[in-house]
Amino acid sequence: MTTVFLKKGREESLRRFHPWIFSGAVASVSGTPYEGEVVEVLSSERKFMAYGHFQKGSITVRVLTFNQDCPPGDDGRMPLEFWENSISAAMRVRTSIGLPSSQTDCFRLVHGEGDSLPGLVVDVYKDVAVLQAHSAGMYLSADLIADAVMKCGAGRIRAVYNKSEGTAPHKAGLSLQDGYITAPYGADECAVQENGHRFHVNWEAGQKTGFFLDQRDNRELVGEYSKGRNVLNLFCYTGGFSVYALNCGASSVVSVDSSAVAVGMLRRNVLLNTGSEDAGGRHVAVCADALDYLRDVSNGRFDLMVVDPPAFAKHRDALDNALRAYRRLNASAIGKIASGGLLFTYSCSQAVDRRTFELTVFSAAAQTGRRVRILRRLTQPADHPVSIYHPEGDYLKGLLLYVE
Repeated sequence: MTTVFLKKGREESLRRFHPWIFSGAVASVSGTPYEGEVVEVLSSERKFMAYGHFQKGSITVRVLTFNQDCPPGDDGRMPLEFWENSISAAMRVRTSIGLPSSQTDCFRLVHGEGDSLPGLVVDVYKDVAVLQAHSAGMYLSADLIADAVMKCGAGRIRAVYNKSEGTAPHKAGLSLQDGYITAPYGADECAVQENGHRFHVNWEAGQKTGFFLDQRDNRELVGEYSKGRNVLNLFCYTGGFSVYALNCGASSVVSVDSSAVAVGMLRRNVLLNTGSEDAGGRHVAVCADALDYLRDVSNGRFDLMVVDPPAFAKHRDALDNALRAYRRLNASAIGKIASGGLLFTYSCSQAVDRRTFELTVFSAAAQTGRRVRILRRLTQPADHPVSIYHPEGDYLKGLLLYVE
């Protein structure tokens, strides 16, 4: 087994159960581990610290377990028993918060570090599990993970689809290809329920795993405030916020996205929920750049706006440009919304912490000169847990603003 030796005094983060070992903490490595191999981590005093996936880059090891009694096999992977125990534990968390339920049959089963499985995401859509590996180690263990998901799904899961081609590291020499790990499902999409609202989800062609499950609680909140309001949903994707608003009595909804494919699915979702693509004249779908559309909107036309852009900063080196984009977008929205309007604004960029995001929105508000109040701070739902030892997992940040 390959061993990673730490520098003296660099064990403290592991003693606090942080799951990342940075390259600067590594004194030496025995042998030549391949990317994704499970390695043993020892302190400078040669005491066991953890097992984890080796990788190239600033993060050298992503920790899988601090338990020495669960070693990897001869193939350099964790055994099936490890995956079954880990995914069963994740399932117990979801069961404890009422997922799945008669009203919600789509949820996140595994959320990376939040479930002590860094580099792995597993989303469940009714009876299909969609796996995304964000590390070589997780990709190399996809077959074992799929077996564990099928077993721990208590018969609910019929198929496991691996959608890691766009997320696993391309420089790791992996043969990346999306496809079913188990027998095929027989279709590339299904219709799911979320809080009683219905959505078509296509895991093969859709973004991420097919749907943005992390906005479930926030979509419900938008629904609660939408009755009788004129709603603008920017970066609408397949219409999650729009469907909630329409089903909860919005007077009108305009949904804007630059992707024609997403707008096509949006129309199908509105039809699925309301019986027509325009919801009886209450809904308009627009394929356009969100900022361009917002720039041309007349002041006060909308009294509820949702601003949910993609991650402007996926890495620290893009942070400055991202903050400028968030500031420009929020200043435009705050400047255009009707007096007494509600603005739901979000950032899903992990590189942008909560305080920085709020300061950026504050700067945008000050730029408009309008009086703005924070009514609520918003975050990700309980099936996207944050490990108390890994606060970096708190990636989804949002504000509900009241604008006078």
